[in-house]
Amino acid sequence: MAFNRRARALWTGSLQDGGGNISFTSGALPDAKYDVQTRFGEKPGTNPEELLAASHAACYSMALTAFLNRQNLEPKSIDTQAVCTVDQVDGGFKITRVRLRVAGDVPGITKEQFVDFANQAEKQCPVSNALRNNVEVVVEPELT
Repeated sequence: MAFNRRARALWTGSLQDGGGNISFTSGALPDAKYDVQTRFGEKPGTNPEELLAASHAACYSMALTAFLNRQNLEPKSIDTQAVCTVDQVDGGFKITRVRLRVAGDVPGITKEQFVDFANQAEKQCPVSNALRNNVEVVVEPELT
């Protein structure tokens, strides 16, 4: 079984003066604006790294929940914040790390179990698996 998910990015103009819109074909993200300043500055809008971080946080939260469910555990909540780090490497830019800070409210387990389960679940996250050979993925679990 395979799934295809689609997004579209339309860019017009030069890199410095132009801009673009990103949208999901599902309609969940209609025409989010992005440009050089939303990517490398503080202008409101989105950027590819923010979208990657959101994708990774969502995917990991689901992977951890599924892992916990297989252990017959029902989390009250899994709150994952992803931080995507971009560094200048060899004269260009590279995503070098994604840090997943995950806070879990999971009745019936110890902090040590949660840390172990959180690290095991990261190995089952499809976005982590897509990034793993090129990007450092760090999991920082906390049982709340």
